Amino acid sequence: MPETKIDFYYFPGCSMATTARECNQSLVRACDLLGLRLIELRDWNCCGTSSAHSLDPDLALGLAARNLTLVEDDKPLLIMCPSCFRNLAGAHQKLTQDPMLARSQERKWGRPIRPDLKIITFLEILHFLERLRRLGAAPEMDLQRSLAGLRVAAYYGCMGMFPPALRRVLPPDLLERQIKTFGAEVLLWRGRNRCCGTFLTATNPEVSTPLVNGIMQSALDVGADCLVTACAMCQLNLEIRCTLDRMIPTLHFSELIALVLGAQDYEGWFNRHLVDPRPLLKEKALIA
Repeated sequence: MPETKIDFYYFPGCSMATTARECNQSLVRACDLLGLRLIELRDWNCCGTSSAHSLDPDLALGLAARNLTLVEDDKPLLIMCPSCFRNLAGAHQKLTQDPMLARSQERKWGRPIRPDLKIITFLEILHFLERLRRLGAAPEMDLQRSLAGLRVAAYYGCMGMFPPALRRVLPPDLLERQIKTFGAEVLLWRGRNRCCGTFLTATNPEVSTPLVNGIMQSALDVGADCLVTACAMCQLNLEIRCTLDRMIPTLHFSELIALVLGAQDYEGWFNRHLVDPRPLLKEKALIA
């Protein structure tokens, strides 16, 4: 573990603090093992999720802006959840393009909003570290476990497909490349970008269930041992809305990377899964 840590502010969001707490815990652990220290924003609030942004744009902007005012210095802001990232990064972009609107939000919350604030995703950090390693400017990851023998279907969903104005220049196969580095066999399959129904799972599960079943069946058809995703909502939907007789585990990518980096406190993550990944991971000799 690196002795010198690089500090980031961190916005967990509601899902990471509740239904996807295992994603939050494993992300913090993975970052620690990578030499990154996450400083959780003090007194953060919901970003507005889909509800506020669909029904009341002014409320949604205010919720996002309040979080932006909590960043106190020049550290970047890390966001794991694709929906939270879209809402906070979108609000920041709108406010920097409209100084009068920004000043009204600053007066409302009594704190400034940094126009130069960098808002980044975990995958962006991994891509940056990968580029540094290729240039010889950063050490190779100290992998304590190998995923050899594990057949993985990397699942992006649609939430990671950000609007063009927020699009990040990232390799379209970033998850696959990282997972291959860990020794796993990454499968080609047709479900990697299919929508799982996102927040419709709460109001119209009859819409979400066939979508989820199609994704799970696609992974089964290519012989996957598990799915791996970087979206907490996707992971939740794939577990709670699938009605197939056979299901394979859906892991958060943060769990996978923390595991290969040597984390030992994984029991608290995996026992929260509805489809228990521990039998598979024990079979592959990844955990005791």
